[in-house]
Amino acid sequence: MFHKLYRRLIEPFKRSIRNKLILTMTFVAVLPVIVMTAVAAENARSSMEAEIMDTNRVNINWASAYLAEQFARMNNIIYSIQISDELHQYLALTQEAPASSRFDEQKAVFNMLNSVYYSAGNYVFGVELYLKEQETLFTFNSMESRIKAVNDIPEGYHELFTQRKDFTITNDPKDPSKFHMTRSMNRFEDQAQVGAISLEIKWAEFNQTLELLDSRGDYTVYIGDRSGRPVYQLNASIQPSNEALMQLKDTKDHTGLIRTANEYVFYHDIEDTGLKVIKIVPNHVINESAMETMKYGLVVGGVATVVSVALAALVAWRTSKPIVKLANSMKGIQLIKDRKVERSGRVDEIGLLEKNLHGMASRIREHIRDNYMMNLEKQTAELKALQSQIHPHFLQNTLQMIGGMVYSQKPADSYKVIRALSEMFRYIVRAPDGLVPLQSELDQLEHYMLIQKQRFASRLEYKLEIVGEIGNGYIPKLSLQPIVENAFLHGLENKPGEWRLGIEVAADPEKGLLTIQICDNGMGMEPEKLVEMQSKLERITRHTDRIWSSGTSIGLLNAASRIVMHFGPDYGMRIESKLGQGTKVIVCIPCTTGGESF
Repeated sequence: MFHKLYRRLIEPFKRSIRNKLILTMTFVAVLPVIVMTAVAAENARSSMEAEIMDTNRVNINWASAYLAEQFARMNNIIYSIQISDELHQYLALTQEAPASSRFDEQKAVFNMLNSVYYSAGNYVFGVELYLKEQETLFTFNSMESRIKAVNDIPEGYHELFTQRKDFTITNDPKDPSKFHMTRSMNRFEDQAQVGAISLEIKWAEFNQTLELLDSRGDYTVYIGDRSGRPVYQLNASIQPSNEALMQLKDTKDHTGLIRTANEYVFYHDIEDTGLKVIKIVPNHVINESAMETMKYGLVVGGVATVVSVALAALVAWRTSKPIVKLANSMKGIQLIKDRKVERSGRVDEIGLLEKNLHGMASRIREHIRDNYMMNLEKQTAELKALQSQIHPHFLQNTLQMIGGMVYSQKPADSYKVIRALSEMFRYIVRAPDGLVPLQSELDQLEHYMLIQKQRFASRLEYKLEIVGEIGNGYIPKLSLQPIVENAFLHGLENKPGEWRLGIEVAADPEKGLLTIQICDNGMGMEPEKLVEMQSKLERITRHTDRIWSSGTSIGLLNAASRIVMHFGPDYGMRIESKLGQGTKVIVCIPCTTGGESF
C-alpha cells in the first residue's frame, strides 16, 4: 500500500517536466533569505576587494614610477660629479706631479663638490668622494669640508667594493631618518673599481609620495629592500606578516599582489634601485562593508520569499511551455544513428529530447574528429613553413656585421661570412623537408658557427668532435641548429667571461645508435625550469603524434617531437643542466642507411 501511495505521488512529476519545475521553484523560494544575504554580502565584499585592488595597483605603480624619478634625480647628481672636468683632471695627475698642482686640483674638486652640494636641494645632507687608488676621501657637508688620506676602504663602502656592486642604498646607522646612496666609479678600460661617490639624503624627501598612498590610518606604506623588509616606514603600527615577507623574498615579479590570512600586500619594484614600495591593506577594511550589507539582506530576503512563492507557479508554467512545445514538434524528427547509445530511460519530455538528439551528438563527434584531423594537417603544414625560416635577429645581426667588415677587414674575410650565410639559405631552401644526412646538418652548423665566431671573436670557443663513422646517419632537417641557438639565447648571451660550446658526435654500430651531445658553459637552468623541460620531453616520447610548434621559429621541443615522429619513442632528446655551470642536450638517433632505419 505504501508503494502504491508513493507511485501515485510521484507519477505526476515523473511524466511532466512542467510539474517538476513548479515543485522545484516553489521549494527554492523558501531559501532566498540565506542565499540573497550570502550573495549580497559576497558581492559587496568582492566589489570592495576589486575596487581596492585596482585602485592600489594603479596608485602603487604611479608611486613606484615617481620614486624612481626621484632616485634618478639623485643619480644625476652623482653622474654630474663623475663627468666633471675637475675630477678627471685630478685623476689624471701622476705621482710625479708637483705638490702645487695637486693642491690646485684638490681645491678645484672641493669647489665642484661645493657647487653640487648647494645645487642639489635641501634633501641632500652631504657629499663624499672616495678615490681608492689615490687613497683619498673628500667630504663636503654643512658641518665640514675636508680631504683625508685613507689606507683602507672607509666605513660604508665595504659592501660596494667587497661584493663588487655598482650601486648601494644603506640606512645611516646613527640617524634612521637619513640614508647613503653610493655609486661605484669604474675605469672604462677594464671596469675596475677606482672609487665611489656617496650622497647623504633625507628619507623625508619621499614622505609626500608615501602619504598619498596611505589614504587612511588602517593602511601601511613603506619602502623595503629586495626581500621586502622595511627600510623606511612612515607609520610602523602595522608590520608585514612573516608569510608576506617570505613570499616577497621569493618572488621574482617586479610588481604584484600577495594575499595572506589577514592582509593584502601590494608591491612594485623601484626601478634601478633594488628597493620596493609596499602597501599593506588589512582584511577588515574589506569585510566591514560586507557586514553592513548583511543587515539589510535579511529584510530584502523576507520580502523576496513571499514574492518568489507567488511567482513560482507562473514562471514555471511559462518557462516549461516552449520546452513542451519543442518536445512535441520533435516527435517526427528521425536523425541517422551511427552506433547504439545508452539512454537514461526517462519517459518525460527530456527523455523524448534525449531519444531524438543522440543521433545528432554522434554527428557532432564525427565533425569533431574531422576538425581534429584538419587541424593536425594544418600544424604539419605550419611545421614545414617554419623549416624555411631563419631567426630574424640572427639574420639582422649577421648583415650588420658584414656591413662593418666591409670597411674594417679584408674582402676575403667578408666573403667567407657571406658564403656561409648563402650556404645556410641554400640548405634551407633546397634540402628535402624530411630526413637529411647527419653530415649535411653538421655542415649547416659549421656555417652558423663561422658567423658566430666572427661576431664574438676570441670570446667564443667552439669545438666539433666526431667519433666513429657517421656517413650513413640521417636526421630530420634543422634539428640541431635550434639547440645551438638556444645555447646562445638562453645560456651564453647573459654570461660574462669566456663562452665555450662543444658538439660531440659518437657512433655505436653495435647498438645501432648515434649520439650527439651539445654542451655549453652558459647560465644553466633553474631546477624548476629543468624539471618542466624534462617533463615536456617525456610527454613528447609518450605522445608521438603531438607536434610542438611555437612562435615563428623552430624550437627545441619541436625538434624533439620530429625526431620521435620519425624514429619512434626509443629515440629523441634529453637535457641536463646545472645553474651557473651550463647545459647539455643529448640527441639520440638510429644509425640509418639511405634514410631508412636499421
